Amino acid sequence: MEKKFRITVEGKQYIVAVEDISTDDAQNLYPSPGSMNVAPVAITAPVAPATPAAVSSAAPAASAAAGAGDEVAPLGGVVQDVHVSVGQVVSEGDKLVSLEAMKMVTPVMAKRGGTVSSIAVKAGDPVDAGQVLLTIS
Repeated sequence: MEKKFRITVEGKQYIVAVEDISTDDAQNLYPSPGSMNVAPVAITAPVAPATPAAVSSAAPAASAAAGAGDEVAPLGGVVQDVHVSVGQVVSEGDKLVSLEAMKMVTPVMAKRGGTVSSIAVKAGDPVDAGQVLLTIS
């Protein structure tokens, strides 16, 4: 089916003939809902066997449970800077570590005061959410 339209471009009028191809199913860009029957496909993920090389190249796993004085990463990212050192006395609210994730820097603040007894990460280390960063005793 052909339709004619009058259009104006920059003050000049044109008569344009447009062909309606929506009745031709072979060229239908948007099929009607339910017209396409696709058989469901079961998707299974391949399981790779664990090899000693693959296990050793894996990133270190986050610790299973953090202790009472442990400060943990609130999100996964990369350690940008460690602001404290072992033996340093910190107060509640002091900035301990800066984590970078998706180009945003998140400071990790001390949840309690005390002395930094150990630091488990250094600048440039990737960390997972919940991973122990340092311990305050």
